[in-house]
Amino acid sequence: MTFEMAFHIVFEVIGGLGLFLLGMKYLSEGMQAATGERLRKLLNSLTENRIIACGVGTSITALIQSSSVTTVMVVSMVNAGLITLRQAIGVIMGTNIGTTMTAWLVALNLVDYGLPILGVAVLVYLFAKSDRVQFIAMVFVGLGMIFFGLELMKTGLEPLKDLPEFMHLMAAFEPRTLFGLFKCILVGAGLTAIIQSSSATVALTITLAMTQAITFETAVALVLGENIGTTITAFLASLGTNTSARRAAYAHILFNIIGVTVMIPVFKFYVIFLNEVLHESLPIATRIAFSHSFFNLFVVLILLPLLGPYTRLVEILVPAKKVKEKSHLTYLDIRLYDTPALAIEQSHREIALMGENIHKMMDWLRTCIEDKNENRIIENKIFHREEIFDHIQKEIVLFIGKMLSGNLSVSVTTEARKQLRMADEYESISDYIVSILKMRCRLRNNELQFAPEGDREILVLHDTTAAFLDTISESVKIKNRDTMSKIQTLSRRLVHQIKDIRGEHLIRLEKQKTTPLASLIFLDMLNAYRRIQDHGLNIAEALTGEK
Repeated sequence: MTFEMAFHIVFEVIGGLGLFLLGMKYLSEGMQAATGERLRKLLNSLTENRIIACGVGTSITALIQSSSVTTVMVVSMVNAGLITLRQAIGVIMGTNIGTTMTAWLVALNLVDYGLPILGVAVLVYLFAKSDRVQFIAMVFVGLGMIFFGLELMKTGLEPLKDLPEFMHLMAAFEPRTLFGLFKCILVGAGLTAIIQSSSATVALTITLAMTQAITFETAVALVLGENIGTTITAFLASLGTNTSARRAAYAHILFNIIGVTVMIPVFKFYVIFLNEVLHESLPIATRIAFSHSFFNLFVVLILLPLLGPYTRLVEILVPAKKVKEKSHLTYLDIRLYDTPALAIEQSHREIALMGENIHKMMDWLRTCIEDKNENRIIENKIFHREEIFDHIQKEIVLFIGKMLSGNLSVSVTTEARKQLRMADEYESISDYIVSILKMRCRLRNNELQFAPEGDREILVLHDTTAAFLDTISESVKIKNRDTMSKIQTLSRRLVHQIKDIRGEHLIRLEKQKTTPLASLIFLDMLNAYRRIQDHGLNIAEALTGEK
């Protein structure tokens, strides 16, 4: 092989692989933006039902064309405590089926149409006024890059079949012996671990087979190894996470290792079976794509009925830490930036978490108001939770800000802006809860007290405000955007109640039933509850899209 030929082969293959990977990225981002709402519905449909979980994993991976992204998302969700390990394993099994769609995409053999598809799609993307049309065009831009990248790789690898040195090297990797099979599996796993994309290595394998540089048997063996190599992404994503997230990552690794281990002793019979089922007249790309799909479907059919014992096995292999693990403060995870359509669902869960924490703070505050004695434990809880709110708001702003820098649909962008506003309003409510607590502490420290009627009025007002906030938080949690009229009615009642209490208090002040200093604290507390009502109404307006 001359230097010029080697230079030509390396550059064409690297260029083609780069275009393929970039095309996969555009295809994934375009599909996420175009089908974001469907992806979020799939995510919310997760249950303990193993078949549904597997179906969700298959569907999401088929849509975004990346098992690595889906698996990283699952690890992040387990790390945040959003789904159980059992659910995660069901989804991961589904991702192994969904990822085989890329091989079928390659098997379409549309390499000759890569440039025309890319050219037309780019023109549509640049001149389309509709966001949806743009994102659909982005999908076809990705497809065009994938097909053109395959064409470049095919052209670059074509001379290899005529090189005696290369064919001699490939002969050493023929899976005719057990050692040769192991070498093929290790090469496939190693290359996929380096590139971190089984889609790319499967495409490269198919391209080598199409140029007759490797045999069908070698390609099947390489695909087995590539199934193991793709688990490196989930493993890296699990570093620094809790035990459950690491178990999810190891479940992915173990799943593929078990499948390959089962296939190794029967590999010859497996190839014979494939040759019997698939006629030699079929394109070799189709035959390899079928072997990829059949292998993953076969392993899923074996392990899915054993999901319970398999989950317990993973728990034994990855034991919990002896020391108590620190619980994660929020659901947000930078690993989700590659899936903005799903990341926006995670940030929504974070907003719902803020609503739940407001409910806790209001309960604690009521205890402090009702109990005239010092309750240092509960008071410290309120102060600490308010600090957590500051941290959560900061994380949400950074998370959504980073997410908004990507390619997002209008619906996702709109939802992100709503969430930023709701996070700010919830944080302000936590500030006013702390303010009311400080007023109560000042009243006690100065040995002041309200009139008995004033104490009762504050408690009634507190309960009304808490119920008002609970109604809003429940609407936020379930995304009920049709409750604005009810919330506005509750808001007006709360405002009238505050005005009535203020009027009654001023009458007591005139009759000298309360001291001026206690009166100032009482009126400040009323004002704080009024401000909480304002911020609560702002959250409802953000949820419903009103100004």
